[in-house]
Amino acid sequence: MSAEHATVNPAAAATPAAAVPLPPEAPEESAGPPKPRREHRYDIDLMRAICASAVIVGHVGGEFVAATGGDPRNGAAAYWLGLFLDSVTAWAVPTYFAIAGWAVLVGAPPRNGKTLRTRSLRMIVPVGIWSAVYLLWARWRETNEDPTSELALQAVFGSVRPAYHLWYFYAHVPLILLLGFVVLLRAGKRPWGVAVALLVVAAAPTAFGDLAQLTGWDVPKFGWQAGTYSLVYAVLGTLLLTLPPTGRRVWWMAGAVLSLAAVIWSQDQVHFVIPNANVLVAALTCCVLLSLNGLRIPERLRAPLTRLTGAGLGAFMCHVLLLKTFAPRLASAEHGWLGTTALVAAYIAAVVVPAFAASMLWGRLGLRRYLG
Repeated sequence: MSAEHATVNPAAAATPAAAVPLPPEAPEESAGPPKPRREHRYDIDLMRAICASAVIVGHVGGEFVAATGGDPRNGAAAYWLGLFLDSVTAWAVPTYFAIAGWAVLVGAPPRNGKTLRTRSLRMIVPVGIWSAVYLLWARWRETNEDPTSELALQAVFGSVRPAYHLWYFYAHVPLILLLGFVVLLRAGKRPWGVAVALLVVAAAPTAFGDLAQLTGWDVPKFGWQAGTYSLVYAVLGTLLLTLPPTGRRVWWMAGAVLSLAAVIWSQDQVHFVIPNANVLVAALTCCVLLSLNGLRIPERLRAPLTRLTGAGLGAFMCHVLLLKTFAPRLASAEHGWLGTTALVAAYIAAVVVPAFAASMLWGRLGLRRYLG
């Protein structure tokens, strides 16, 4: 799930699929001349919009694979179409990490600890609200495996059941704190509040484990952690996104096709769902980034693209509600290739369109900071 706003100078909150744009900060007083404003990265807006949609499409694919029990003998069309959709979108989450790294390190570096706190809260607040929504929704549907109060406590510290897709933000927030902390240190700042937050993130997993052992309590796991792979995607993604536009996009697209074939093979023969840290996913991600980096967006498409990108985070947040609502009706392994293809298309439309429409609506109502 998510990526920072692609404007270079204004600060922005990073998210997958998409992020909540932040208003421009007041310029700091400086003795020197103001720095020239860099051009807005509409190519990164495009990546964010595609990522938000790709995550949803990948989850639709996962529902069809699940309908077969992970065995093509139970429905070849559903299995292979679902596997393809999950594989062709495997680069989306790593790209979110890449864009998040670019935004913090290059696009909109934080000016102080308050900036980082604001960006973090613009992720944490929607995650908290949507976690409550999903818990109540599952309770109403009687699908919670454990008591709702217990699940709610776990969600505070890192469990994302039944909103499994929100795991991304538990990795994203520590990531931007860590990268932002380094940026501020390099700028001569002393962000003590961020340092304390990072210390808590580093020490909490061990502390929670020790507490459970000493007391015998059922202590929740602490999941606010940025994995090594997310940090690598953020740093390498920053490198790729700061390269000049390539004139060899066709070659990188060909590389993406070959990487995709390898990912499909791995998902079928080795492990489904393929980990984000897999080298094949990394190769696919790099090829996609280099194919889209610096892509010129026509002026007539920039305004609608900006609106679509702004709605991406909210669409990501709410889409699992729609996904699971339509799953019993549309995710079926009982049809042939033609019928399954029609079901896949209908399923995608039934989730993507309402998710983005709802997000655009609450964006107009000024609820973006609460709902993403």
